Amino acid sequence: MAEPICFFNRYTQTLETERIYGEKWLRWSYETPLGRLAVAALLKRAWFSHWYGWRMNRPISARKVLPFIIDYGLDTEEFARDPLGFSSFNQFFYRALKKEARPIAPGDDVAVFAADGRHLAFSDVDAADGFYVKGMKFTLAALLGDESLAQTFAGGGMVISRLCPVDYHRFHFPVGGTPSDPRLINGCLFSVNPIALRRNAGYLVQNKRAVTLIASSRFGRVAMLEVGATCVGSIKNLFPAGRSVEKGAEKGFFTFGGSCVITIFEKGRIRFSEDVVTQSSRHVETYARMGDVLGVAIS
Repeated sequence: MAEPICFFNRYTQTLETERIYGEKWLRWSYETPLGRLAVAALLKRAWFSHWYGWRMNRPISARKVLPFIIDYGLDTEEFARDPLGFSSFNQFFYRALKKEARPIAPGDDVAVFAADGRHLAFSDVDAADGFYVKGMKFTLAALLGDESLAQTFAGGGMVISRLCPVDYHRFHFPVGGTPSDPRLINGCLFSVNPIALRRNAGYLVQNKRAVTLIASSRFGRVAMLEVGATCVGSIKNLFPAGRSVEKGAEKGFFTFGGSCVITIFEKGRIRFSEDVVTQSSRHVETYARMGDVLGVAIS
């Protein structure tokens, strides 16, 4: 029997089973020999995701919006626009929300989740016992694509925020500060669903990703990475580099597909919230929304 994907819901304080969009396709792709061959030959390629993204941009794709909203029980009261007014599925996918739908936790010493999703947090990335399964790790140097930068964040805290297709797909700054220009690291486009990552957590460092460094007066240097995945048309960063931004300010969005945001803090700069640390030590993700408390600065 296929192993379910379970997560801890911060709001209901219960362990829940994820309803996975395209689960049969994902399990075939990553849990069968023929499927893994298809991933290696086709599905991880950028052109495949661009082709799928093109399909989701066509006007006919708008027909998928209402069934998707109904099937996954999305709260349309949060939407910033009429749920029937989207011209394509992609436009619906990266929809904006009303500002009050995602309040930003106050306090200069408070960092927030950068995106809606299911999160894993590790206070010391170097000592973490695997991410999605014991023994399966990756190095900061491989993730950041820079050995010197990896040394800056050695022993630091890291949170992996996984966005499902049903989630709000805009990402925001977890702290206030001054961001650098995003640095693109080209790569493949493997799935970032645990079905895939339990087989190889290294997909996160093989996938295309963008790295932004944020200079924060309260948290020091913070690295934020947007990681692409299968069927993600693109990563869109919209912020003005070099100009100060507030905590919770919109940074950009993903077009169609499940995606991932990784946030890394320097050693000794943040204390993550207890619930997400406890669940992460059990290799269980915690569901929380953008703007909620991720952790507090260490004095």
